[in-house]
Amino acid sequence: MKRLTDTFTMNNGNTIPCIGFGTWKAPDNAITEEATRQAILAGYRHIDTAAVYKNEDAVGDGFQKGMKEAGLKREELFLTTKVWCNRKGYDAAMESVKESMRKLKVDYLDLLLIHWPADTASQADGSWAEKNRETWRAMEEMYKEGILKNIGLSNFWKEHIEALDYTIQPQVDQLENHPGYVQTEMIDYCKEHDILVEAWSSLGSGAVLADPFLNEIAQKYGKSTAQICVRFCLQLGILPLVKSVHADRIRSNAEVFDFELTEADMQAILSMQQTGFSGLRPDGKLPF
Repeated sequence: MKRLTDTFTMNNGNTIPCIGFGTWKAPDNAITEEATRQAILAGYRHIDTAAVYKNEDAVGDGFQKGMKEAGLKREELFLTTKVWCNRKGYDAAMESVKESMRKLKVDYLDLLLIHWPADTASQADGSWAEKNRETWRAMEEMYKEGILKNIGLSNFWKEHIEALDYTIQPQVDQLENHPGYVQTEMIDYCKEHDILVEAWSSLGSGAVLADPFLNEIAQKYGKSTAQICVRFCLQLGILPLVKSVHADRIRSNAEVFDFELTEADMQAILSMQQTGFSGLRPDGKLPF
């Protein structure tokens, strides 16, 4: 990857911009609207949100403004949202997509993900697999209709993917990955099955930014620790999602194409003790 507009190619032949601008925990107000606008003006072409973030209206407003001010066509931008646990099932997923598109002010989505494999109740009674299959069936239909250009998963482990019984293979699985918490088994599994891994919390929710070891590496390259984290993900062959509401950090987080981590530094980062892990597990407590 040499620039922010470079892309990964997914298993259906479609492309996705190599760094995504994330909006988890961003409020549904002018702050998020402006951050999204600034991200597009800074060169990001990939915006990620979710229904459960409750900020799709603000993201949509910023998306539309940024697109217009940057002089871009809709097809030059890539927009992702997600179906939450309380909207699973064929009919509910269909309605969730319509609602998300209305809030985002678009007539198609570049990527829709099932956000989480199971809620507490479906884990307890074992109904999660059927709920995911019905949700995926709706997504496959909308994919065939062109409403969804790509479909995928978020926080799905091997057992969740293999229970999906899909006709159309997932293009993406979005997982927590960052220095100090690399889901190596799942990255290997997804690569083996030609599923692109996206890294949420690629900056370790900010926790890894104070890590002395990473700070030392950052100083060696004359870069910020955040930039080291982003570059690390790219060199693993996975797609980092980065988040900030500050214009200077939005720009800085994407300035990762003028250096490369050595293999020795990559291995040293991979060997780090667990740092910055959110504590969120797909088989555990829900994050919302």
